[in-house]
Amino acid sequence: MTGCILKSDIEKFKDKVNYILSIKALKLWPKILKKEKDFLCPDQRDLKFNEKFNIDYLKTAPKYENNFSTYIPIMTGCDNFCSYCVVPYTRGPEISRPAKDILNEAQNLIEKGYKEIWLLGQNVNSYGIQRETDAKLTRKINFAGLLKMINNISGNFWIRFTSPHPKDFSDELIETIAKCEKITPYLNLPIQSGDNGILKKMNRPYTASHYKKLVEKIKNSFKKHRKGLEKNIFLSTDIIVGFPGETKKQFENTAKIFKEIKFDMAYISQYSHRSGTLAFKLKDDVPHKEKKQREEVLTEILKKTALENGKKFKGKEIEILISKSRITNSELGILIGKSRHYKTVKIQLNAKHQNSSANLIGKLVKVKIIDTTPFGLKGELK
Repeated sequence: MTGCILKSDIEKFKDKVNYILSIKALKLWPKILKKEKDFLCPDQRDLKFNEKFNIDYLKTAPKYENNFSTYIPIMTGCDNFCSYCVVPYTRGPEISRPAKDILNEAQNLIEKGYKEIWLLGQNVNSYGIQRETDAKLTRKINFAGLLKMINNISGNFWIRFTSPHPKDFSDELIETIAKCEKITPYLNLPIQSGDNGILKKMNRPYTASHYKKLVEKIKNSFKKHRKGLEKNIFLSTDIIVGFPGETKKQFENTAKIFKEIKFDMAYISQYSHRSGTLAFKLKDDVPHKEKKQREEVLTEILKKTALENGKKFKGKEIEILISKSRITNSELGILIGKSRHYKTVKIQLNAKHQNSSANLIGKLVKVKIIDTTPFGLKGELK
């Protein structure tokens, strides 16, 4: 077992598994797995652990899943301490990877033909901030600067990133993502709640009004610097319903902001109590039935706004990165891919393309959109 595991979790799981291992200690695993059992789950906020075992998680050589789309970690850890989350305790403090290492990895992948690069971190837009012992913040290459450098690499490829935090979204970053043509017009910007009282309980240091103004700035910047469909940045978000103490009125504030912002996608979670978090001290007092009902309300709003936003694509020719193919019950082939706006696109193949479908996986192709659904598009190959 590995992942976001607290030291207190070891007692719960040690009789169910042979190994509980820190993901940061990945380089030690070959040695540990020669033993019959081992439970290595140190205090991840203790940097001396890394020094003791000469471990640098961000220098671990990756194995890539495919030859066209991949993730490049740019930082690890989190210093935000949202009250519902264990990540700051299980991933440790924020550490940024050297820009030259990121650029070298990106350059090598692009030269090998990769078409999609995801920059990955718990809080990507705080990249480059070094936290000093005197609590002053010094910035070397920041996230906007890193994006510009990757955008300047020669080649035909897309840049995406996840996950950013609203509190670290500067005007410089907004202008950068709008101006850099290889950065796709898609953004996941977690709001978590549309109610200021719940946001404060979550230790999310912004208000619903601040979030709305931020979204408006981002949308206006894309309208100013992009052309055609790219003027419309597509937004997804993360939401937790049923947080301790969330009243119906507070939930209605979240539903209201859903209607106002008109998200294209939302990852909606029902709050679950997690020991080791600050919120665990609060009473989990919203019944499961009510959480489920609130999730359904948001999902219905999302379906309407996503479908309406998707209509912009109908009849248009857009670029798709093909990721897989499959055979339907009627034995007709279908290609599946993503648009630059991160919309899932299904392409029904005709006889002309049936035999060549496998050769299109990992390729950027032009597709005409013939129909839309709330969470996807249907197209045909040109």
